[in-house]
Amino acid sequence: MIARIRKSIDEKDQGFTLIELLVVMIIIGILAAIAIPVFLNQRKKAVDTAAKSDVSVLGKELATHYVDSVTAAPTLAISGDQYTWGGDALGPVSNGITAVGQGFAAATATDPLRWCVQVTYSGGTETTVAFGSEGGLGDLGSTCNATTGVVS
Repeated sequence: MIARIRKSIDEKDQGFTLIELLVVMIIIGILAAIAIPVFLNQRKKAVDTAAKSDVSVLGKELATHYVDSVTAAPTLAISGDQYTWGGDALGPVSNGITAVGQGFAAATATDPLRWCVQVTYSGGTETTVAFGSEGGLGDLGSTCNATTGVVS
């Protein structure tokens, strides 16, 4: 009896069968097929969030300027890896941001002062996002009208 159990144990101690290995590889392949697209989509969302953060900070800088003055703000630009404000360094540019622009419409007797700022970026789900005096942060894909200062 003991000899038969020992013989059975010895014969089964030969490793995994080809079928077992194939099943494990198929399961790993299915999990990878699910996980890789989800991971890539998260990277795009991170780029979108960085662009929204940058345009929000720039918009608040413009709002601060217009609280103190009704004149046109200094030009926003990208110089190397920094945002510049009238030539002075303002802060770092997030990855993927390729351009920044702004719009301004002076106040009239019937219309209030309007301004907006827009960043253009790559690697996200959209390519632009804007922030303006009317409505604040726009949706992904929103743009800044340079002559009217309105986000659309």
